[in-house]
Order: sequence, then structure tokens, then C-alpha cells
Amino acid sequence: MQSYSKWIKWGLGALAVLALVGILVFFGNFFSKNNVNEKTDQENVTTKRNSGSGVQVTGKNNKTNYKTVIKDGHYLTSKARGITATKNNNQFNLISFQDGLLDFSKDRFSPSQYIFQEGQYVNSDTMSDWLGRKSDKNPDGLNPKDNGKTNDQRNPIYLQTIEEQNFMKQDDGKLKLEGIVLGLGMNTEDIYQKEEYGANYTQKISKADRVAEGQKMAEELVKRYRKIKGVSDDTPIVVAMYAQAPDDQLSGGDFYSWNKSTSGDKLEGWKSLNYQTVTLPMQGIDETSDKKTPASELNQSFTSFTDDVQNFFPNLSSVTGKANYKDNEIQELNVKISTQFYSATEITNFANYVAQVAPKYLPKGVPVKINISASDNMQAYITKDADSDDYTTTILN
Repeated sequence: MQSYSKWIKWGLGALAVLALVGILVFFGNFFSKNNVNEKTDQENVTTKRNSGSGVQVTGKNNKTNYKTVIKDGHYLTSKARGITATKNNNQFNLISFQDGLLDFSKDRFSPSQYIFQEGQYVNSDTMSDWLGRKSDKNPDGLNPKDNGKTNDQRNPIYLQTIEEQNFMKQDDGKLKLEGIVLGLGMNTEDIYQKEEYGANYTQKISKADRVAEGQKMAEELVKRYRKIKGVSDDTPIVVAMYAQAPDDQLSGGDFYSWNKSTSGDKLEGWKSLNYQTVTLPMQGIDETSDKKTPASELNQSFTSFTDDVQNFFPNLSSVTGKANYKDNEIQELNVKISTQFYSATEITNFANYVAQVAPKYLPKGVPVKINISASDNMQAYITKDADSDDYTTTILN
């Protein structure tokens, strides 16, 4: 019995040694593989470390995405993230503003040549001052002084938000600033109160006033950025102007013009942008008209898509879409289907059906995202990349 016990102890000891060896081998291979990955080509989804700086550059998974910057293991967020002049009640504005600005930047700073970095040259305190009204206490405010009036003669808040994007290149293991893009979100209406906690009033802002005030603010911003440490006199600064959608609109606004400063404070000249956000289904469309537009043709196929999925699952609350256009060509389509499901099988079967019929009706050659939700909870989403006709379905718990 004693001999048998010794054999058990010896066997357990041997297993422990083998386990320890296995762990050491595993972690040896793990760290070895990590060291190899850091030296692989930049197109791989790995990171490239800038020696001694604590800054890394991520890889990218396709040619249309930027490499981005992380610092000390964390994504380098904007120093003025989320700062706005007033509360923005239309969340579609935020999405279309940020997504549209990034698409705009890709045409000026190619993802194949530049690294994207969130804005690092203006912090949140400074940005708050700039977005505020000009006053004795805030001489840096870009929005006009309060003239004390409470009717349509009041000075409205024209500038709602500023988004800064930095575009970098690697030089001897260090990141170097090669360009700045500034997005200016301009209000088309200003919601205000005549007294604190009182009723809300809406002041419409004319297009002429919005454009004129925006151009003056853009010129002033370029002057201010030229004075910031790290921004040289010949760093290209590009400004893109965005018109915010009203609070009650079921889509975001649109970019309408842009300008560029290649050196000093001077802007070269304003150029128009033909960006458009379309909410589907569109209202007041004459389907019999001979004058078909890309948006009206999409509206017709989207209506057929809606009829098809509602016929399959009659308990749908709504099917809506948001299509982004540039120069009359669709860039992206986002669809939201709202309903109430009572079982996992209903969700699964419905999502699979949507993925099957979507290629028949929805556009090809652009990314499509379909969100299926009940109440406030997303229950499934279906996606398609621009270079594929296959839809991928994901069911959420």
C-alpha cells in the first residue's frame, strides 16, 4: 500500500512538471509570435511601435481604412471630444457629421499614405471657449455677442461644433503632422429660451447668414491654428462646412462647401460640396414622373423591400432607411427595422429572411447595414461590405 502511494505521488509530480513545461513552452511561443508580428508588414492588423515614444500605429484590414494612433496601449482620443455649443437633440447629426467628415478627408488625405489621429491640438476647455458667445469674459468666442433680444432679431448661435482631425506620417520612427482637417457644424436653426427653464423657441437661420458667418469663422480658426505649437506655417489646413439638420428631422445634415490653406492664414477659395442625406421612404415622390433621380429610384426599390419583409412578418412597426449620397452617387445605406419579437426562433428566421431578400432590392457596390430591434434593444444586425454581395447575419442575445 505504501509503495502504491509513492507511485501516485511520483505520477502527480511528473504531471506537474509536464504541465509547467507546457506552460513555459506556450508562453515562449506566444511572446515569440508577438515579436514576429510587430515586424510584419504594416497592412496586417498588428501594431508598429515607435521606439521610446510610447506611441504605436495600428495596422488596417483594408485599403479604405486609415491606420490609427494608440498611446501607451490606449486609443488616442480627441482632446475636445463631444464639445458642442448647445445640446444637440438630433443624434443623426453627430453620426452623419463624423462619418461624412472622415469620408471627405479620405479624398484629400489618402488612407494609403497617411495615418489618422484624433484631434490633439485644441483641448476641451479651449474648444468650449471658442464655441461660446463672444463677451468680456470670453473674448475668444466665435459665436456673436448676446444682443439681449428674445425675438427673431436676436443673435443666434451659428456654430454648433468643431471637429479636428490630424493626418500624420512616420519619419524615423516618429509621427509627423502632415495636415489638419477641421469640420464646422453650422446650425440651420437655434433653439433658445427667453427665461431659464422656460419654453423653447426656434429661430430659423437663413442660408445666406449661415454661409457668411461660417466663412468668417473658418478664416479665424485657420489663424488660430497657425499660432498653435506643433502646427507649422506650411501645414495644410482644410476646412469643411456642415449644415446641421433640424431637431425633428429623421436624418443628419449635409456638407456643403470646403476650403484650404496651404500656408499662412490665407484660404484659397470656397468650393461647393454635393453631399446629401436621404431619409427613406421619401415623402411626396411622384413614381410616375419621367424625371427619375438616383434617390427616387432607391426609394422605389426600398418600398418594395419594405412590402416584402412586412408580408413575411406582419408585426413590423416600421422600416426606415438613411442613404448617404456624394455627387448623386450613393455611398452607404443604413436600414432600421423596428418590431416586437416573442421568441428566439422568430428573430432568427426573420433576420435570415431579410438577408435573403436584401440583395434583390437594396443597392450593390456600397456598404449596407440593417439594424433589427424591438423597443430600444437591438436584437440582430445584418451587414454587407461594398465589395461583396453577401450579407452576414448576427443574432444578439
